[in-house]
Amino acid sequence: MNGGGGVLLNNQPDLDGIRTICSAHAAYGTTALLPTVITDTFDIRAKAVAAGVAAFAEKVPGYLGLHLEGPHLSVARKGTHDPSLIRPLESDDLHFLVDKAGHFGEALITLAPESVSAADVTKLVEAGYVVSLGHTNAKARDILPYVSAGASMVTHLFNAMSQMENREPGLVGVALANGRLSCGLIADGFHVDPIVMQVALAAKQGPGRIFLVTDAMSTIGTDQQGFLLNDREVFRRGGRLTLADGTLAGADIDMLSCVRFAHEHIGLPLTEALNMASLYPAEAIGCATKGSLAVGMDADVLVLKQDLSLMATFIAGACVFGNDFSQGAAA
Repeated sequence: MNGGGGVLLNNQPDLDGIRTICSAHAAYGTTALLPTVITDTFDIRAKAVAAGVAAFAEKVPGYLGLHLEGPHLSVARKGTHDPSLIRPLESDDLHFLVDKAGHFGEALITLAPESVSAADVTKLVEAGYVVSLGHTNAKARDILPYVSAGASMVTHLFNAMSQMENREPGLVGVALANGRLSCGLIADGFHVDPIVMQVALAAKQGPGRIFLVTDAMSTIGTDQQGFLLNDREVFRRGGRLTLADGTLAGADIDMLSCVRFAHEHIGLPLTEALNMASLYPAEAIGCATKGSLAVGMDADVLVLKQDLSLMATFIAGACVFGNDFSQGAAA
């Protein structure tokens, strides 16, 4: 999640920014999240990591860790990332990342083979990062060594990546065929067609799974009609966020709405849609205390009505949103 409550982590990379993002999404049913800082300057990323260290130390409700999405990506599949800020991973970057690992909670990083070596992927995995492949135009033969090196995830399947064709599988084909990879999927109806989602879910080889992600921006919980991202204006229109040229710029959707979409438009059983928003992403990042209700697990619970509207959000047993249980049912 790139933002929420009027805050974009890139624009406010501090502890208050993380608090606002987590609080905004708790009001829409998210109990644990990885605030995301996308491609930016070294200084902005460093500030975001420092904020993550502080949020982890203070146990900010809902904060689980950080997702560092860029800047070590491919310009050819930049999406909404500023191409002038995309660059290869260098020794200073690697030293910084390894040094900060373990200090800001769960650590997820999206990388493209074009901008990082397989050997450095292994170093990051050994340091404690979950390495996800994304924003890449690499061919399958160039991607597979990175899976062998320890990459275990794919960032927003189908979006900003090499596509599957009859003679070239691309990252999409590798993601679906390789059981070592888990894949995030933006279920908002704009990023990926529902029929394509159905095909992907049917084709995905395990044990890696497809799980739901929002790619949410600062608009969640606000009436914002636009915002700035790397000094470029993003417009909010009809449920979509776009740059002036029409490029999708993140998503205007919360996680509970993704669950509804998966259930109502993709046709998934409700239990499976809920697992895709809880258990499966927790498994993908190796978080053993999230994703289910059992002895020893974190008491993160939603109280939902039959129509899946939210009544209350509990994080670690404490109610952080809503308190009326006179109507509806728990789910």
